[in-house]
This record gives sequence, structure tokens and C-alpha cells, in this order.
Amino acid sequence: MAINDNVLIKIRDRKDSLTPVERLVAEYILANKEEIPHLSIKSLAQASKTSDASVLRFCKTMGYNGYRSFIVSISASLGSMDDESGEQYTDIQPGDDLGTIISNVSRNNMRSIEDTLSVIDRGAVEKAVQALRISKRIVFFGIGASGLVCQDAEQKFTRINKICHAYTDGHSQLTASTLLEKGDVAIFISNSGETPEVLEALDIARKNGAKVIAITKYNKSELSERAHILLSISTPEISIRSGAMGSRIAMLTIIDILFAGVASADYGQVKKYLAKTHNIIAGKRRK
Repeated sequence: MAINDNVLIKIRDRKDSLTPVERLVAEYILANKEEIPHLSIKSLAQASKTSDASVLRFCKTMGYNGYRSFIVSISASLGSMDDESGEQYTDIQPGDDLGTIISNVSRNNMRSIEDTLSVIDRGAVEKAVQALRISKRIVFFGIGASGLVCQDAEQKFTRINKICHAYTDGHSQLTASTLLEKGDVAIFISNSGETPEVLEALDIARKNGAKVIAITKYNKSELSERAHILLSISTPEISIRSGAMGSRIAMLTIIDILFAGVASADYGQVKKYLAKTHNIIAGKRRK
């Protein structure tokens, strides 16, 4: 189950990957959130121009055994929305003053983290942390902004004496994935989940027996389908740069969670490495 479950965020993020009929149900729900808890399955089917069976199939696609449990979750999601400010993601606008930019960017980043907590699965996090703890080697794969997240991850896990490396271009990713073997963990980072270079390296990593972890948006994609462990993020539906900023912040948060999970579980071992790396860096600064 998600850490902070919100089915409305899940529907928002997944609607583009649903079947055409399921998308009709999703779009009606998102456009008429407040009335959904009061509708029977037949009423929702009629309103969305689908059928009872289609609505039930939609509920199961979203992870619910039946319509009743789905409606209970919708009601809870509406309640959590009432507790928030109600402000939505805001894109960059021409002529924004600096105060507006500071407020909008900060709010978008905070919402990306909050929404990610609504879709990331706690059980998947636990499996990922355990895989990283027992790994022989950790390898991070990502292109562009996702590559920057990989480099951050490499820096963090190196500090606790994990053998790891980040590969951020297509050619080096192919080489690195070819050399992976059983006992290694390969973490593939892509917001879209459809980056060709990343998917090609992933297939090679799987064939070589590496454990594959994906960090990608909450949606059906090639990356989410092929990974052994899926860690989903939620990002804004806006058109310019704010969406990319939000996805980067969400991905960095997942990396921080994994790092803290490993460091906490193995603290007796890693505290000496953290102290050594802190002391050497602090010593350099004093010179």
C-alpha cells in the first residue's frame, strides 16, 4: 500500500495509460470529485457513459477489490484535499515577479513530494532497501536530469562504502549493464519510463541476473513493467519546466529514502564510514 494513499492522485497520473473505456470513468471522476461518493456503481456507469462492468474493471485496475472499497478511498482522498490549501501546481508564466516565482517553485516541489508519498509503495521500498543492503555492487542508470539524480545517489552510497557508480550516457550504460551479474543491483531512473537507452541497458541487466529497481512516474510504462521492484513518483501535469523540476525533486527524495533506509538498518557498520568521510571533508575545509 502507498505510504500516504490518495486514489485521486493515482487516477490523475494513470489516466493516460488506461483503456479508452476506463479513461472515460477516470475523466468523469476527476471532473466531478465531490459527487462520486454519493453515486452507486450504476449511476457512475451512466454518468460516464460506460457500464457497470467497466466501472468495476476500472476499480480493479486502480487496485481495489470492489466498488465499495474504492468509494471509501475516494472519500478519504477528498477529506485529505480539504485539509490542504487547495493550491495546484503552477507553471512558469511570462512576467512573473520574483516573489511569485519563489512561492510557485517551492510549492510545486513540496507538492511533488507529497503526491509521491501517495503513490510509492512501502512494501516496494522495503524490498529495495533489503536488496541494496545485500548487494555486491550498485549501478545507477539515467539520462539528462535523471542522470543528475544518479550522480547524487552515487555520492551518497559511496559515503557508506558501497561499491557503486552512475552511468549517464547511452554508450557507457550499455557497457556497464553488460558487466553486471547476479548479486548486483541496477537502479534505472526515468520520469517517462520510456527512455530508449535506459530500456536497452535494463534488458541487458536483467539477462545478466542483476536485481532491477525502477524509479519512474506512476503510470504504465516499459520501465515500470520490466523492473523487479517499482518505486513510483508523482509529478505535476504542467507544460514547461516546473514539471521537470518537480520530478527531479521527487526522484531525489526517493534516493534519500533508500540511502537513509540502508544507513539506518546497517548503522553499526556504516557510522564509521560516515564519520571518516565527514572528517576528511571537514579537514580539507579547515586547511
